[in-house]
Amino acid sequence: MEAHVHLATGLLEGVRQVLSPHCDARPAGVAPELIVMHGISLPPGQFGGAWIDKLFTGNLPPGAHPYFAQLQGMRVSAHLLVRRDGEPVQFVPFALRAWHAGTSQYQGRTACNDFSIGIELEGADESPYQAVQYEVAAATIRALLAAYPTLAATRVVGHSDIAPGRKTDPGPAFDWPRLRGMLAKA
Repeated sequence: MEAHVHLATGLLEGVRQVLSPHCDARPAGVAPELIVMHGISLPPGQFGGAWIDKLFTGNLPPGAHPYFAQLQGMRVSAHLLVRRDGEPVQFVPFALRAWHAGTSQYQGRTACNDFSIGIELEGADESPYQAVQYEVAAATIRALLAAYPTLAATRVVGHSDIAPGRKTDPGPAFDWPRLRGMLAKA
């Protein structure tokens, strides 16, 4: 897969857009400098369906599953989701601030949402991610590196790296050497 970011819109060209209201402007003068990899499944450990889209757009029905009640009222999003089958779905333009990192810190700098791009992979900490998810994630990261000179392949981290003790994703099943190897070939 080859990916391209349209700089005027901050959108990944040719992918499904499900724009989330859970975003806002980055602070003045702040550009994306970090890419944060996440893992998500709703309900936990289950894949497929529209639940992630509904969570990121504020439309998750709390009564549809017992787990969803604890998510009621959450205002979260990510820039991009890569589903198990490799389908990319964009929720927030890359130039805007998505609400994916929560309380976080990277190299002594807090509030990672301000300066990061969040990429969610549909998965769970202990479930191996799919080969096509790595391919799409790597292609997207290469497109982001080309579009935003403030980003670097050396600054791709997990949610667990910026929120240790609070978050574990993308988890031990995520193959960091595989992703890093794919980025090194760019």
